[in-house]
Amino acid sequence: MNLPTSPAFFDSFQDDGFVTTAAEPWIKVKVQLIQQYFESFITNVSGKVNDIVFVDLYSGSGLYSIGHQKQLFPSVSLTSLQDNLPVSKWIFCEQSSENAKALKVRVNKYFRGKNVVIFESKPEHLLDKFRSYIPQSKGNYKVAVFCVVDPFSFDIPFTILDKLNDLGFTFLIPYTFSLTGRLDYRFYLRDQRERLTRYLGGFKDIEKLDEVKSNVEFYRKLVKIQQNNMLMLGLNTTVSVHKLSSGLMELPFYYMGFYSRQISAKTVSTDIQRQATTQFQLF
Repeated sequence: MNLPTSPAFFDSFQDDGFVTTAAEPWIKVKVQLIQQYFESFITNVSGKVNDIVFVDLYSGSGLYSIGHQKQLFPSVSLTSLQDNLPVSKWIFCEQSSENAKALKVRVNKYFRGKNVVIFESKPEHLLDKFRSYIPQSKGNYKVAVFCVVDPFSFDIPFTILDKLNDLGFTFLIPYTFSLTGRLDYRFYLRDQRERLTRYLGGFKDIEKLDEVKSNVEFYRKLVKIQQNNMLMLGLNTTVSVHKLSSGLMELPFYYMGFYSRQISAKTVSTDIQRQATTQFQLF
């Protein structure tokens, strides 16, 4: 089953006067990569489950803009709605009222008829909503949930991932956040330590970061710690690496983590490697 992300699709959106999110060119590639993971997930669960649900915990406004000419392209949420994918429900979460309003308008304009629910709230306030809106696997009835966690920050506490794991979620986490000469590893370890601790689950693992001497070392160890924590939840894990040219993340690469109980992380990784020549497995 080959479900390529059409380049024409990314160029088919026009300015509608609502808010967009400024982006660097590499983010467009990241959105396409996330869609490839989603399509691989669908390929591997189709025929084995009754319903597939897509969840985006940080959906934004639905559209990004690049450069002075404000070239527009869709976010992960709108991209997931393309084509006739066998998905029964989409759940988008966005805490900004302005972004949520723009996202609702765009979903209704471009994808009217799709089964989309949009929540205007932080993920940690939506656990009861998820329990109500996402059916649970029971007996011969099976549900697969693909959840994108991409806040471009440390905003998601690990305890929330733990609770979503109990609901049977599969996670895709791009490890992207501001990491520069000013917002460097010392800033996060000193000024953002409590937030970073919540992100890592409150374990003493954060102490492993205290001896790092560079942004690259900090970043590598941070991803490794969360990967180990996801393993502790009983999830299959794989982490891929991708080239990066960014003023927001002054690194030559970024990682993408895939975590699932339902399907083989290695199988999905192999699918992605077939499509992306710049990627290879770490750890």
